[in-house]
Amino acid sequence: MSDITVIILTKNEEKNIKASIISSKQIAERIIVVDSGSNDKTIEIAKELGAEVYYHEWEGHAKQFNWALDNCSVKTEWVFRLDADERISKELACEINQKLKSTSIKNVDGYEMRWRIYFMGKWIRHGGTHKPYFLRLFRYGKGRVENKLMDEHIIVNGKVEKLDGDLIHYDYKGLDAWLNKHIWYSQLELQMYETQREDTGGNEIQKKKRGVYYRLPIFLRAKIYYWYRYYGQLGFLDGKEGKIYIYLQAYWYRFIVDAKLYESNKRRNN
Repeated sequence: MSDITVIILTKNEEKNIKASIISSKQIAERIIVVDSGSNDKTIEIAKELGAEVYYHEWEGHAKQFNWALDNCSVKTEWVFRLDADERISKELACEINQKLKSTSIKNVDGYEMRWRIYFMGKWIRHGGTHKPYFLRLFRYGKGRVENKLMDEHIIVNGKVEKLDGDLIHYDYKGLDAWLNKHIWYSQLELQMYETQREDTGGNEIQKKKRGVYYRLPIFLRAKIYYWYRYYGQLGFLDGKEGKIYIYLQAYWYRFIVDAKLYESNKRRNN
């Protein structure tokens, strides 16, 4: 296994944490779980599987992860950020283990990878879900999470390369939990829009895309985005699960954000 510490943030993740930790053991011996007050079996399961569990009151994804970097005595050369509803695929694990043994990576400080998103048990291959790259593996001391309310990215001061293997996003909690989580996300996005609008996070391409989206007419932009994802990026090829996912993620969620923006502006002008 490679010289990696895996850090997982949790709260009430008993349905996900076992698979997340087991997948982490493919690349790392030390696995840190930073919990923010679970009242289910998350902590018990994590300890049974050999993870180190720390408690820290929730302050947001960015501050929570950066707290772990600063307070959990990380001594490995590399750090991997893993969400509780994510799993490291066998292909990605093999690639990481081989890559970090190579002397050719001495000037590389971070690695990006793609998500393989599962929804209702099905891999959603189309609709643009498998195109973006996310930085999750970096040299300790070279990276931190940007201070954002949501859609936060790890910023690495150094050379970054891409990996071929996938990080699997697989949430076992069901549709109600997915909907509730995204309603919570919509409130965070409203706050971010009103307080961090100029700092949209990620690389320059991602910033430009978000900037273009928010210049489109309110409400209409959600419909345009859905058409683009479902038809332009072939989301319809993933059957009923794909239709549900793209509709909810690209239209329903974005419409809720616009509705909250409209309500906020109306209150401000009254």
